[in-house]
Amino acid sequence: MTAITTSRPPRLPRTPRSPRAAERSPGDYAFAIVNYTVFTLLVVICAYPFYFLLINSVSANDVSALGDVRLWPVGFQLENYRQVFDLNGLGTAAIVSVARTVIGTVATVLASAFLGFMFTQSRMWARQFWYRFVIVTMYFSAGLIPVFIVMKNLGLTNNFWVYVLPFMVQPFYIILVKTYVESMPESLQEAAELDGANIVQIFFRVYLPNMTPILATVAIFSAVAQWNSFQDTLIYITDQSLYTLQYLLYMFINQASSLAQAAQNAGGDLGAIVGAATSQTPTSIRMTVSVVVVLPIIFIYPLFQRFFVKGIMLGAVKG
Repeated sequence: MTAITTSRPPRLPRTPRSPRAAERSPGDYAFAIVNYTVFTLLVVICAYPFYFLLINSVSANDVSALGDVRLWPVGFQLENYRQVFDLNGLGTAAIVSVARTVIGTVATVLASAFLGFMFTQSRMWARQFWYRFVIVTMYFSAGLIPVFIVMKNLGLTNNFWVYVLPFMVQPFYIILVKTYVESMPESLQEAAELDGANIVQIFFRVYLPNMTPILATVAIFSAVAQWNSFQDTLIYITDQSLYTLQYLLYMFINQASSLAQAAQNAGGDLGAIVGAATSQTPTSIRMTVSVVVVLPIIFIYPLFQRFFVKGIMLGAVKG
């Protein structure tokens, strides 16, 4: 009876390790120090305005009104946030701002994606004419009064849809999407057409799922613009139930300016000035509302950051 022997598989030769990196020279260390120092300064410069808003919103109102809060909170308190959240109409304004941001961003992204895709289709009737017709609106505008008349005739004044419909077609976003689609291989559409897909199916099933980076870029641009916009409320809206957070901030800034003028007209009465600063706190209200308005964008942006750089590069440069 012969014994069954198991043979081990031959060992593969080990991949030689990469040679150890040479030690850094003094010049490399100097460059690294300068590099980190410059970027640290840039981070501080960019982050300090937000930090300034935060520390002033939680500092004592009289100290904040005098501009003495610069590096850390003085007289820490959260009363300002309680006053802001008790403001009349703040909840409704927040709902309107969130609704216009979500609905407006989705509508703008879909419109930009579809038009950018269609402007790459050679079968589209008068494609070059319609593309130039849309792009020319980047450089020419009818003006405030004609646009207001058009909005009023369309029934969009004192209407929520004035926040959405005028911003759906944005030439800059269409250019980004069109350039991105042109960088995609044409074989995707050819294969879908061989399978019997029509143009709408090709857009929704083939191209749209592969346009995530550029659509995320457009979504960031559109969401920030929608969230920060207040001039359309100022021009088209008189119904308080349609006010946005940004418009409330605009009104509080005006109220703060009026309060400062009233204190100046007090004829140097320091007690009146300090009393106005501590009781009505115009500066602290501005700072607190600014923090409330800015925080959502600060938290949302990192979620799309990984798509943002890729999308803006591929949408701006055809390759």
